[in-house]
Amino acid sequence: MMLSLLLFFPLLAAIAVLFSGTRAKHIALGATILEFLISISLVFKFLPDGGTQFVENYWWVQGLGISYHVGMDGISLLLVLLTTFLLPLIILSSFQHKHKNPGLFYFLILVMQSALLGVFVSLDAFLFYVFWELALIPIYLICLVWGGKDRVRITLKFFIYTLFGSLLMLVALIWLWTQTPGNHSFELSSFYALNIDPANQTWLFWALFLAFAIKIPIFPFHTWQPDTYTDSPTAGTMLLSGIMLKMGIYGLLRWMLPVIPEGVHEWSNIAILLCVIGIVYASLIAWVQKDFKRLIAYSSIAHVGLIAAGVFSLSFQGVHGSVFQMLSHGVNVVGLFFIADIIERRTQTRDLDALGGIRLVAPGFSTYFIIVLLASIALPLTNGFVGEFLLLNGLYQYSTPAAVLAGLTVIFGAVYMLNAYRKIVLGEAAASTQSFTELNTNEKLVLIPIVVLIFWMGIYPDFFLKISEPSVKDLRDIIYSASGFSSN
Repeated sequence: MMLSLLLFFPLLAAIAVLFSGTRAKHIALGATILEFLISISLVFKFLPDGGTQFVENYWWVQGLGISYHVGMDGISLLLVLLTTFLLPLIILSSFQHKHKNPGLFYFLILVMQSALLGVFVSLDAFLFYVFWELALIPIYLICLVWGGKDRVRITLKFFIYTLFGSLLMLVALIWLWTQTPGNHSFELSSFYALNIDPANQTWLFWALFLAFAIKIPIFPFHTWQPDTYTDSPTAGTMLLSGIMLKMGIYGLLRWMLPVIPEGVHEWSNIAILLCVIGIVYASLIAWVQKDFKRLIAYSSIAHVGLIAAGVFSLSFQGVHGSVFQMLSHGVNVVGLFFIADIIERRTQTRDLDALGGIRLVAPGFSTYFIIVLLASIALPLTNGFVGEFLLLNGLYQYSTPAAVLAGLTVIFGAVYMLNAYRKIVLGEAAASTQSFTELNTNEKLVLIPIVVLIFWMGIYPDFFLKISEPSVKDLRDIIYSASGFSSN
């Protein structure tokens, strides 16, 4: 019952928050902290032997082979921990803003948390799809109601992209259901057991790839992302970048690679090519950005492109690195967007050319800023280094040219991030930064856990790698045994 408690406690809290008025943010914060403690208790009970644990399986619609089937392996556990760790920080960061109808705002965040967790633990395809769609509804409303001036057009574009991807995935899942024996089943294990001919694996690959590529996003399906990230309220941007895009990577790992391994082997070259193009393209676009929040948005496209490329390398190091880097990216990008929010609230601008000299008036803020920034550009002893090292190692085993081009994300990232830091923090104080104040208590409570995790994951990554290692090995074995390829 632990997973059911984890899934449905946020929904119960959401109902309480909806009718709590001005106390909504405090109740939401308390609920997410308690949810994090529940997830921590799972770590102590988890045995990293590669198997799925905490399994609950009950018939939902027996006639259609639909069940409430949830469980958690090492990969799922890390994403559950990422979600429950970031949600209290996201809610606490929102305390700096006054939201109209705060009850509804925090209600939507808690509903989204429940749905995100459901995506990461579902072992039934229909249940997975329900949680996938449920996670989209709150973020649409958050962007539409609390977004910027152009929120209607931007949210509509976001909606059309994601709806298209969801429909493709639904078609693929229903077709797979029709291929299961007997009375048919949406069970993940039933999908794994299918022997699908190469022709059908090809169209299934593209249906599922497009669905997940839009969510990640991978070039050229990324065009909804920069506007949405820039225009959304900071909490919405953090939810999208820190957690929600991980749904797409997780979908590749859980619902695509093991189900259609021959299709993945056949088309992985194209997938990696798109990922690498996206890495270089997004990095170059980030290089010339003047809006700091938009710069971070393009930087995120480059980073997740590298994560997706690692998945499609099909090597142990590449897949293992993608799992680790999902955590690192989630932590770092939330930290960066929060720093951008602090800058905008204090100066009323995100224009790099209008900033400068913050170190002179806020050296403490400048220190936190440089730590998060260096983690995002993969400085050794930070979390970003471990994941990117594994990813590039895995890509090198797949293709040396691909690894070289993908490695440009580290070089380009250092250039545009350090240049942004120079413009914002160094030099003489600008008119907008002369009255810049140091971090307050709430802001420190957000940034300190992020910094601690940056160094913990960078100095002692073995704790996280060991949790996911058996599951990654099992995933690799399923892929190669099903496809007939050698795993060496």
